[in-house]
Amino acid sequence: MEEVFVALKLVSVAVVGVLSWVLYGYGRVWYESQRVRKRILKQGIKGPPPSFLHGNLPDILKIQAQAASQAKASASTSNHSDQLVAHDDTATLFPYFEHWRKEYGLLYTYSTGLKQHLYVNQPDLIKELNHCITLVLGKPGYLTNKLAPMLGNGVLRANGNSWAQQRKLVAAEFFMDKVKGMVDSMIESTQPLLLKWEQIIESQGGATAEIKVDKDLIGLSADVISRVSFGHSYYSKGKEVFSKLRRIQKALTKDTGFLFGISFREKLNFWSNKKNEIANLEKEIESLIWELVEERKKECSEASSSSQKDLMQLLLEAATSDQSLGKDFSKSFIVDNCKNIYFAGHETTYVAASWCLMLLGLHTDWQTRIRAEVAEHCPNGIPNADSLPQLKTLGMVIQETLRLYPPASFVSREAYEDIQIGHLNVPKGAFLWTLIPTLHRDPEVWGPDANEFKPERFSEGVSKACKFPSSYAPFGLGTRLCLGKNFALVELKVVLALIISRFSFTLSPNYRHSPKYIMIVEPEHGIDLIMQKI
Repeated sequence: MEEVFVALKLVSVAVVGVLSWVLYGYGRVWYESQRVRKRILKQGIKGPPPSFLHGNLPDILKIQAQAASQAKASASTSNHSDQLVAHDDTATLFPYFEHWRKEYGLLYTYSTGLKQHLYVNQPDLIKELNHCITLVLGKPGYLTNKLAPMLGNGVLRANGNSWAQQRKLVAAEFFMDKVKGMVDSMIESTQPLLLKWEQIIESQGGATAEIKVDKDLIGLSADVISRVSFGHSYYSKGKEVFSKLRRIQKALTKDTGFLFGISFREKLNFWSNKKNEIANLEKEIESLIWELVEERKKECSEASSSSQKDLMQLLLEAATSDQSLGKDFSKSFIVDNCKNIYFAGHETTYVAASWCLMLLGLHTDWQTRIRAEVAEHCPNGIPNADSLPQLKTLGMVIQETLRLYPPASFVSREAYEDIQIGHLNVPKGAFLWTLIPTLHRDPEVWGPDANEFKPERFSEGVSKACKFPSSYAPFGLGTRLCLGKNFALVELKVVLALIISRFSFTLSPNYRHSPKYIMIVEPEHGIDLIMQKI
């Protein structure tokens, strides 16, 4: 009996000890969270009052539910043409941000659990963020942890010195002089798509055909990035990699709480099953990529030194030439950055091209202008590295598309130390969020026609298109500006020039305008076009 009593006493002491440790740890986190919040509030920054423990998460859920209900009611009463006019989708995709912006302005604070956030969309602060080169600001840790299975420790996810080191190695491979050398591969990838669409039109009578173009653009974009990465067609080598990355992407963003580092799902078995699925996909992707890397290394050793180097070979050389990396880091550097290049290079261009064709299907007069421009500067309608800069009209259309439908919706940062940004004092531990679609549609910056498709606003460049040029950020802000910006813009020009020179098209009556956030803003129901061969 005495032994039982002693055992119970020991268990009780252990339980009390564990609970005390948990409460102490939680108390420290809570105290630090309140310290950050008080420092923000002292600057006169306002925001929705948080609830205990949950912060503004209940408000977010309530606002989302209301917005979803309103969108459903609106969809049931709107006709086709009404839906096409509404290019501003932020109130539907991120209703809580828009709700609070209307109440508190372009700078406010809110909480998610014990995380303290600053919504920063003031043009003067955006300009300061653009010029900020410190490593004190990085990607939020809770978000990068979520993205680890998809991006590894590559340049998109890394922070601090690791990010700076990787960016130095990767950035050089996307300088414009190297991107120009990829134009022929981009054209080669696009030709089968053009032929496929011609055959579809012919099979349906030879006049016109309705085509869901985004599905083909996904494959095209994947094929382009695979060719410049490995020298192989997407269909023969990269298909499984893209498919599995896409599955991870959808699994990660399936839960509404992805952006806040929590889950709104109630069933624990959902997370257990999802984590197992993601872990298995991660292993499979890494194995597939390394097989491709080993194959590419063998091909490189057998090829003559004068042969043209693709991105994969350049990454291999960059990793092996830097002795400070070490063998293990060199391997993870290559694999992880291949995943980063696959994701960013594939998703951004496919989505941007899809939205661009949608807008051109609505505004066919711009097709006519682009077609004339391509005919003037590109022999046989096929662009090259020298003719691309002369396609000014096409460039304006692409810029306007990226303004209305930027691939990246947010710029998010975590302050690792106290930092001053303009008049704003950001305390250590605070998270900064900039909503790019709101920047791009602010009437104070872009004028009263901010929600309209008007490519001519870019006729004299970004500096003349709006009041504050720093408010145009389709590829992000500051030192973490998208590495693939040059690549994406060149690919978009090549692909769109080839399509528009071969086809005329209008938006199908079956098109349903419903942008959806899946790490980037995609057309939920695809892009349906009525296409005619020229």
